[in-house]
Amino acid sequence: MLRVAEEPMNPIPPRIARGGWLDALRFIVGALIILYHFREASPVPLPQLHPVFDRGYLLTDFFIIDSGYVLARIYGDRLAAGQASLRAYARQRLMRVIPAHLVVSFILVAIVGGAALAGVAPSNPRWFDWSQLPSQVLLVQAYGVPGGQGWNAPTWTLSALIGCYLLLPWICSALWRWPPAVVVMGAVIFVLVTNLAASQWLGDPLYRLPMRFGIVRALPLFLLGVAAAFYGSRVYVAPRLAGTIGVGAAVALVILQAFGAFSLLSLGVMTVIIWAAGAVPVLRPSRLIEHLALMSFSMFLTNEVSRIVWFGLLEAIGQDALSAGVRWALWSVGFVGAFAAAAVFRYGLDRPVQTWLNSPCTNRGVGNQSPTPAAPIASGAVVSAEHTG
Repeated sequence: MLRVAEEPMNPIPPRIARGGWLDALRFIVGALIILYHFREASPVPLPQLHPVFDRGYLLTDFFIIDSGYVLARIYGDRLAAGQASLRAYARQRLMRVIPAHLVVSFILVAIVGGAALAGVAPSNPRWFDWSQLPSQVLLVQAYGVPGGQGWNAPTWTLSALIGCYLLLPWICSALWRWPPAVVVMGAVIFVLVTNLAASQWLGDPLYRLPMRFGIVRALPLFLLGVAAAFYGSRVYVAPRLAGTIGVGAAVALVILQAFGAFSLLSLGVMTVIIWAAGAVPVLRPSRLIEHLALMSFSMFLTNEVSRIVWFGLLEAIGQDALSAGVRWALWSVGFVGAFAAAAVFRYGLDRPVQTWLNSPCTNRGVGNQSPTPAAPIASGAVVSAEHTG
């Protein structure tokens, strides 16, 4: 007599892993970020085709929520239980971000400085004001420190998320003692309250606060991702149902954006998409998707440099005199070239540096606190969308 396999009486949620839907989402949104940064350089500015191309702030918010979700799924239980070294955790987070950021900052400074020495002035000098550079290089522009405009301006997101990373151990210790549903409801209420406060006192809604209020913008959204992670790690949902919910949420997001921003509602829908992606087990990991997702951090760091260099060259050769077809072709080359530059940076510099920083001889005393097998998904977990915040 044949027996039909049944689910366990008390199934547990799957652990997140590389090569699945979370990674696919990361790369897809990262590609949209590059498109957002290139939108005004096209022969016909893309926002003239549809206002959705001016809503890059939602892409930034997606990755802030996603960062909270991913890191809480990886580190949350051990941080809440006091089983992880706070020093090792902080080192891992800071070393993931700072070395690559400093290298890209140096490259951009070298390009702009070299052009100045050669007598070539940028077409928008205000975006390369040297007084704006220190706070950006030091990643303090999201805490009210003057500066950070121009240059590689999207790094304000890194600045804000570093604060969120360092607060995560205390966030998990505080939240992990409550029922998952209560944590989710509390996070949603916190976002709504801070959005109202930001609109009243800072003049902008939470989801569009400028970079000088970056930490104010990031922390509630990061907490939303953490709450989704806690719920996802405690409450089992059948993979088929989770997948259906995720697809439905994605369709709803597309419909919403077709008719308007609906920003607060979109934040909630994006959180559901992220949760659903993490609730679907990765049965057949894709190495291609894994590598594309790992490249997303490099895409974030380098796409502004790629844009500045490519369209600076086109402006120097007088692209305005070219036909629309040629200009579209050149724009497409620049767009694809941003991915190529990110791949070169990822495999030529970022990965070797991270391998060295995390090697046993370099990382002594941290090995016994290494992340769980799912932890590599945290690499490159931060990307941003906006040029000015």
